[in-house]
Order: sequence, then structure tokens, then C-alpha cells
Amino acid sequence: MSLSLDIDLLRSFVAIAQAGSLSRAAQRISRTQSALSQQMKRLEEVVDQPLLQRTGRGVVLTGAGERLLGHAQRLLRLHDEALADMTGKGLSGTLRFGCPDDYAAAFLPDLLRQFASQHPQALVEVICEPTPRLLEQLARHALDLALISLPDTLSPGAAGDDIIRREPLVWIGSPGLEAALFDPLAPRVPVPLALSDPDTLDHIAACEALQAAGLPYRIAYASSNLAGLTALARSGQALAVMTQTAVPSDLHVLNGVPGLPPLPSVGITVKFDRARPNHLSQAFADHIRHTLPML
Repeated sequence: MSLSLDIDLLRSFVAIAQAGSLSRAAQRISRTQSALSQQMKRLEEVVDQPLLQRTGRGVVLTGAGERLLGHAQRLLRLHDEALADMTGKGLSGTLRFGCPDDYAAAFLPDLLRQFASQHPQALVEVICEPTPRLLEQLARHALDLALISLPDTLSPGAAGDDIIRREPLVWIGSPGLEAALFDPLAPRVPVPLALSDPDTLDHIAACEALQAAGLPYRIAYASSNLAGLTALARSGQALAVMTQTAVPSDLHVLNGVPGLPPLPSVGITVKFDRARPNHLSQAFADHIRHTLPML
């Protein structure tokens, strides 16, 4: 008798692995706990190995279960992609996605448009916050995944393996502001800054760069709202810092202006709220990894 891995059994197995218990998995996929238990018994008979180990707090995967999980997730992804392609229906469900404002402005329209064309029945709910706030929401499982910023690294193998795209941080301001701030004949005044939250990479990079250059500065405006930061930059009252791709066309990039220190780049990656994300989250993350470098 030939053996095969039944897609329905694999889907239940992945649900149990993600939930950490039969009862929670049963609630998520609308099946009884006894039905799931019978399915796992059948799956273990097919692979001829125990896959789950029951504990006082639920279930954990055995070594064989960990190996099967990777295969199961790939098989389910290929199965669902093939079915979506042949039926034209795509994946379905609701995805809670977090994204910083500047990435939303630069990348989100194309990312969402292309994903929606492949999966018209999938609903993506978008929450825009700075990276530190998104990490807090991921920790509370208020988001399924998020596009976040990481400190960039120039070492190819160190801490940068997960970086999907690198973006330089740039100084921006209204035309002529740099001349007023760095006129050698005028008295030196603290550089006015419009920055995001104090724990964000752009805020930290701007302050550290000015401090290293020995330039005094003042925070004229602090907000996590990109529209507010760009409005103050347009007014000519302060310099702002953002990723280069997100700079509006009416504002000037001031990197290289005499007197202004250089800024680092940041890395962009995706982060899930759990070690074993659901299928829709994984599909959207794969879409981001494939599409973002080309935008």
C-alpha cells in the first residue's frame, strides 16, 4: 500500500503546532478536539513516528514533529498557491499588518495592490506606527506581522541576513534652510529638528550625528506622525530626518551640505508576532521579500 501525506491532516497538524494545544487548535479551525486527536493518530501512523508530546500545558512537537512541520508548511503553501492560481480565488482571511509611516508612503500602495490582485479575498488591516510601537504590538499579538527598521550593518554575514532592503537616512528641509542655518557669517544657532519618537532609529541617528560633530541642536517638534514632521520641514522651521525613498518631491535632501554630518542607513525586514505564523501571514511576508527590493 502506497503512503501519502493528506493535506487535511497536515493542515490540522500545523494548526496544533501553532496553537500549542489541541483545544485551542480545535477552536481555531472549528473542529472537535477528539476529531483532531484522531487525525494526529492517523498522521503518526503514516509517518510511523510520534509527532506530538502531551504536557500539562498543552502539546509540544517531538523531533520528528519539528522536521515534519517545515515540510508541512511548504506543502500547504504550494498547495494553496496552486489552488488559488487555478481557481482565481487566492487566499482568504484577515491579516493585521503594521508599517511605519514613511514605508507606508513609499511602498505600501504597490505591496497591497499586487497582493490583492493575487488574493482578492484576503483582507489586510494596516496600522501605521514607528518601529518601537509596532514591536510592542507584536509582543501583545495585536499584529500578525510588521515591516520594521533595524540598525544597518555593513558586515555581510552579521545581523543583516534578514534585511530585505537598505534605505539611507537623509536630512530634509525646505529650499534655502541650509544656507540660513550654516551661513559662516551668521551667529551659530542650535539646529532645529523635527523628529519622530525618541526611541526610533531616525531620532537616535540625528542626535548622535550632531553630537559627534559638535553641533548644538534643539528638538523643535517631536511626533510619530509623518505628516506633522514634513509639515514643519516645509515651513522652513526645522530639519527632519527620514528614509530617502519617502522624501516628498517639494522638500530638499540636504545630505552633503557643508556643516551637516552624514547619517547611517537602516535595514528593513518583516517580523511576525509568533514563531510559527499562520499561512496568510507567511504568504504576505514572502510577497514583501520578493517585491520590496524591486520597488
